[in-house]
Order: sequence, then structure tokens, then C-alpha cells
Amino acid sequence: MNPDLDRLQPYPFERLRQLLASAQPPAGLRHIDLSIGEPKHPTPPFILEALERALPGIASYPSTAGMPELRQAIAAWLQRRFDCAVDPATQVLPVNGTREALFAIAQTVIDRTRLARVVAPNPFYQIYEGAALLAGATPLFLPTTPDNGFRMPFEALGAREWDGVQLVYVCSPGNPTGRVLTLEEWKTLFQLADRHGFIVAADECYSEIYFDEARPPLGSLAAARRLGRSDYARLVTFGSLSKRSSVPGMRSGYVAGDASVIRRFLLYRTYHGSAMSPAIQAASTAAWSDESHVRENRRLYALKFDQATPVIARRLQTARPEAAFYLWAKTPIDEVEYARRLYAACNVTVLPGSFLARDSGGSNPGRGYVRIALVAEPAEVAQAAARIEQFVP
Repeated sequence: MNPDLDRLQPYPFERLRQLLASAQPPAGLRHIDLSIGEPKHPTPPFILEALERALPGIASYPSTAGMPELRQAIAAWLQRRFDCAVDPATQVLPVNGTREALFAIAQTVIDRTRLARVVAPNPFYQIYEGAALLAGATPLFLPTTPDNGFRMPFEALGAREWDGVQLVYVCSPGNPTGRVLTLEEWKTLFQLADRHGFIVAADECYSEIYFDEARPPLGSLAAARRLGRSDYARLVTFGSLSKRSSVPGMRSGYVAGDASVIRRFLLYRTYHGSAMSPAIQAASTAAWSDESHVRENRRLYALKFDQATPVIARRLQTARPEAAFYLWAKTPIDEVEYARRLYAACNVTVLPGSFLARDSGGSNPGRGYVRIALVAEPAEVAQAAARIEQFVP
């Protein structure tokens, strides 16, 4: 067996399941799950119709590179959304959701014959850590805390540590804080990448969940273009339809950016067997080509934040984030115990922040927080918020 498998830690939701296993919530209260970032809004009918029309396509093997129509639709969306020109033939690749691709990029990038480090934010999406470990690399975590404005403190690593870095994962808007990287932060990161030779993997799966139509979050490709890096050197960005279009079960996304990295990634994926179903490709093409359903999706999230945030804030220290669909809320007691007691008393599930983080510098930056995913329908979210307000741990 691969010995690196023994280095993996239990997934956060498995830890949560074990934590809550012995609790008995009130039988008269329906369970409301706000622990997992799984969109619950109905899938737009036109996407389902496109999927149904394309079902005969499953009679043929799909190409790993994807249909030209899908690559063109993604490239056109990137142009509209981020004002960035990308070549659909060489700088765009469809992927089976960002989770699969974020894992696979480490297997493509990491050179095991030399010192290999992977930098990630802390708290973080656990795929980053697993991808690093199974590629034979050592993760380095940069704590994002209230003291540093929940940003990645790139200055915390010295030149000798950066010299061994081969890959940096960035999540913007961030999970769990919703923070968006600034242009100056992207500039610093690109300069470090040029100096030390690493690849930047920008996880932007939450980029379309924001609250001001006139001020969408800055994306990595847009930042690169503004900084004169129109070839997107050393940058690959990952986007998804799961949150944008409420189709998590389609497992459909893209990777875009540096053509040389995309070429090697395509080679890896050809052997990995990662081709997307033709029917999913057709439905994805339709989804990337429409914005009206995305605006409606944002309206629903904004409504839930407007309803729930002030109610929850009466009990927990929290505020609406810049983007994404999470509240990062400070708890009055130990966050693990808070989550257990909340479930036992109110049948509401939230995720302890420490489950999303690792000890770093003697502390866990997720300690004292819970992540609350406002993914359910508005009425359910409002009910959960009322239970949280009434709950006294």
C-alpha cells in the first residue's frame, strides 16, 4: 500500500459524524444541516433540459480535452466575467469539478526528485493537504486570522522556505472566511512565484457568490492581466458550476491559465482517465452561456445573509463576508463542544472551525469558530438562525 495514505487525516465531515453520533436532538425538531457547502437551490430547468437532450452522446467515448464548444463557452465566460482573453484550445481545460482538479494539479506539478513544499492557507479545503501529501510534498500552512485580516501572510516564510515551494494553493473568495485577495496581494504572490519558480493554483469556486452586482470579486486571471501578465505565467485558476449554477452533482468545472501548465495537466489527465461525460459537457456549455440564473442564485444568497446574519450575530460574533456563502462565527465556548451542544439541543449542524485547520505555531487558527453554510432554502436558513439565537450553550 502507498505509505503516504497513512499521512492523511480524517475528513472534516467524518470527524463531525463521529462527534455527533452519541447526541440525541429533540425528535420534534426537523434537522437543518448548515455544515457542508453543498448548494440546495433548485437546478435551473434549462440545464436539466440540455442534459436530457445530450444523453444519446454517452454512446461515445469523450475526449479528455473536452468538446471545442465547451472550451469556447468557458473562454467566452472568462472574457465576460474577468475581462481576460484566454485561448480555448491551449489555455482552458474542462474538469470534473474543482475538487478532482485541485487534487490532480499537485500530482502534475510536484517534482519528487527534489525538495517539495506546498503552501496553503489555514484554515483550508482539506483537498490541498491530501494532494500535497500524496504527491510526496510537505504542506506549509499560512494561518489566516483576525489579527492579519484573514489574509495569507506570505511574509511569514523566509527565502529558504520559499526556495523549496513548488505549488501554492490560494482560495479567493476564501473558504471559510469569504475574504477576497487584493491586487497588491496577487502582485506579491506573482513576484514570489517568479523568484522561486512555483506554480499558483487559484481555487475560485466561490467567485460567483457575492452581494453587489457592480463589484464582483477580483479574479486571479484579471489580476494577472492588470499586472501585465497576459500569458498568465505560473498561474492556473479553477472554477466550477457547482456553486455558480447549483449543480454540485454534475461535477463540472474548468482549469485555465498558463498554456505550458495546461499542456502538462492534459497529459496527466489523459492517463488518469478524467474525461467528462458528453452529456455533462453539453449541459455545462448551456450553463456557462447564461447569467440570468446566476444573478437569481446570488439574490437568494443575499436574501439569506440579510435575514440570518443579524439574528445569528446577536448570539455569535460574525458578519457578512465579502463573498461565498459561509458565516465564520466566533463561539462563546470551545467550538467542538458548541457544535455538539447545538446539534443536541436544536438539531442544527455546523462545522467546528478546528476541523478545517491544522496546528501551526502552537495554535489552531480555526479554534473558537464554527463555519455556518447558508446553503439551504431561505425559510430553513431563517429557522436555523432563530434556533442559534435562542440557544444558550
